[in-house]
Amino acid sequence: MDTIPSSELILNPDGSVYHLHLHPEQLSDTIITVGDPDRVSQVSKHFDSIEFDQQKREFRTVTGKYKGKRITVISTGIGTDNIDIVFNELDALVNIDFQSRKPKSTHTQLNFIRIGTSGTIQSTIPVDSWLISAYAIGLDNLLHFYDSEAVRDIPLEQAFKNTVSWSKNLQPYCVAANADLLQHMASDRCLQGITMTNAGFYGPQGRRLRLAPSFTTFIKDLSAFQYQHQEGDVARTIPQITNLEMETSGIYGLARLLGHRAISLNAILANRALGTFSKNPATTVDTLIIYTLDRLLTL
Repeated sequence: MDTIPSSELILNPDGSVYHLHLHPEQLSDTIITVGDPDRVSQVSKHFDSIEFDQQKREFRTVTGKYKGKRITVISTGIGTDNIDIVFNELDALVNIDFQSRKPKSTHTQLNFIRIGTSGTIQSTIPVDSWLISAYAIGLDNLLHFYDSEAVRDIPLEQAFKNTVSWSKNLQPYCVAANADLLQHMASDRCLQGITMTNAGFYGPQGRRLRLAPSFTTFIKDLSAFQYQHQEGDVARTIPQITNLEMETSGIYGLARLLGHRAISLNAILANRALGTFSKNPATTVDTLIIYTLDRLLTL
């Protein structure tokens, strides 16, 4: 491959990657992503030791050890536009030689574990529960800017377009979680479902304040979606669309395209169907953090 121009791979004067301001040696191969920079401390307060702590803009990175395991936690900010920055630059740190500006001959695979908050659209899912995203459907368009068909679940995409009438105005894409990470992080404590990733928090998630959303049956249509896919003689039942948030589809899509593994864990703080919100959101998130850290010890 030709040398990557400085306009495409931008480095800071100290040689760190442009937005994240990180050097390769400051990164673990196990990376927890959170949206809120303040949540980085909620994770790292459980570390036995801190090796590195850096913040630039909304991107805060801490690398340390939890019960002897080296882990990096990084804030992405909100939205798949930020995921595009974070995942491309984290991949560049381990898979591009910054001196030659060429991809390395040996690929390094990273493990990404998102710990995020989310709202469910299913009345049967209680607030303060935890949910693992078995699939993500993106309404944000990010993956359509890449040659991504090989990593997408095209039958699920088509079923969604055929079933949800207003989806013809959008270009949804569907990506599955990494199967190994899904199995490793799963337990009886966690529900599983399809996570819908949206391009915003209000209208794009069917919320109405003073502006009316254009899709008036948004929540109803999503909560009713069901799909069973035939693979030879086996019928594969896909979970319900369970929750809405703003990062998972980009995480799953870019991780697969770049040869990494990713899983998204959601603390369910709101129930949109019932109009309720958690009375103890900090506790719900903190217990999910501890659960995640303990599971990562054997990864």
